[in-house]
Amino acid sequence: MARRPGRPRASGDPDGERDTRRDVLDAAAALFCTVGFTSTSTRAIADAAGVRQASIYHHFPGKDAILLELLLGTVRPSLDLADALAAGAEPPAARLRALAHADVGLLTAGPVNLGVLYVLPEVAGEQFAEFHALRSRLRARYSELADAASDDDSSDRGELVLGLVESVILRRRDTPDLDVATVQDTVADGVLRLVGCTPTEVAFARTLPVRV
Repeated sequence: MARRPGRPRASGDPDGERDTRRDVLDAAAALFCTVGFTSTSTRAIADAAGVRQASIYHHFPGKDAILLELLLGTVRPSLDLADALAAGAEPPAARLRALAHADVGLLTAGPVNLGVLYVLPEVAGEQFAEFHALRSRLRARYSELADAASDDDSSDRGELVLGLVESVILRRRDTPDLDVATVQDTVADGVLRLVGCTPTEVAFARTLPVRV
């Protein structure tokens, strides 16, 4: 069975209803990222998923709902991790690095680069407000950890850090054979340098285990 695309999610139920839902999401993700959202019909999604078109409407009211579910799946796991790390006892730099490292891994996981959906003009619509709210919360968590790891009073730190992490979306698009492990380390270390950590502090943060 094909794995759902995007950042890893909790394992699904083994029953047929959840299998159909997952197949629809798989097919829609591939089509949205290649053909485009506007050019993809629910019939095309049904054909690619190997289900009847009516089955799609049993799970989703329409294309917008499918896209929203895909977008939420790219943020929820990272936000859950960020919430757990925010309550951690390790040094802030170590927790910030752990979040960035894991987030890069999540953004580069799966067969489809779902991050490219962020820039779709349709995503600016009110029907995707839940996605934007979760992403704002993730940005705020990044900012909290970044502020705690830094001694200066720079503003927009969360936006800068999240921007560096999400830069892997374009790197993945342009480099299909991306060395994920190397990019994870590079970006995670870059995040710490961005918030003003010294080379010694970055090296120390890399050695600390972070529990979540």
